[in-house]
Amino acid sequence: MSTRALRIEVAVVLAVTFGLSAFTAALRFTDYALRGLGEQQVALNPRRSYYDLIDLGLNLAGIVQLLAWGALAIYLLWRSGVSPQRIGLGRFRLRPDLLGGLGLAALIGIPGLGLYLVARHLGLAAEVLPAEADGSWWRLPVLVLAAFANSWAEEIIVVGYLLTRLPQLGVSPRVALLASALLRGAYHLYQGVGAGLGNIVMGLIFGYAWQRTGRLWPLIVGHAVIDIVAFVGYALLRDHLSWLG
Repeated sequence: MSTRALRIEVAVVLAVTFGLSAFTAALRFTDYALRGLGEQQVALNPRRSYYDLIDLGLNLAGIVQLLAWGALAIYLLWRSGVSPQRIGLGRFRLRPDLLGGLGLAALIGIPGLGLYLVARHLGLAAEVLPAEADGSWWRLPVLVLAAFANSWAEEIIVVGYLLTRLPQLGVSPRVALLASALLRGAYHLYQGVGAGLGNIVMGLIFGYAWQRTGRLWPLIVGHAVIDIVAFVGYALLRDHLSWLG
């Protein structure tokens, strides 16, 4: 594939996925900042319809979209001769993938919560409101699916795809790693400065781990665990832990 074709492909992929998300997140951050960032509330998984089954359908559609984004990146790489195994999506292995993912989740998740609480105290972060446990029979299972879909799409596109394509365009691995991390931070800006900085750090650590090991499954597992704790754990514990509110 020519350099020009690669540039067009990367631009198109980002334009329909997390590049567009970064642009809209920056606009939302600017809007919130002008109105007082610390006074704003952001719902990560809001109800999408008054009707329960329509809400379920819309949530499942969002999950399918994220899974399709990741599949699109895999397909484009495969079509150009880069197999899923080459970006770290070979056979899932328990010790390096599951245990490695849990380790990454602990490394990122615990300091990340602390950074969020500090940012909230300083008025540099909006109040993040994950979904409430509203009694719908499908709510918690769908939140788990959404966590996996988020991690699948983000790690495949922002790490596996982007850190493969940018070096093919002549970008050094270090610059590619920084660009990947900055993109990750940018599309989380709607949550505030703390989330943006925290996700930049997460992007640097996750990207570096991928560059060193060539395994993408631990990143997907770790990211999914962090999101499951944020989505499901928050919904279940918020009424019992007042400092989460």
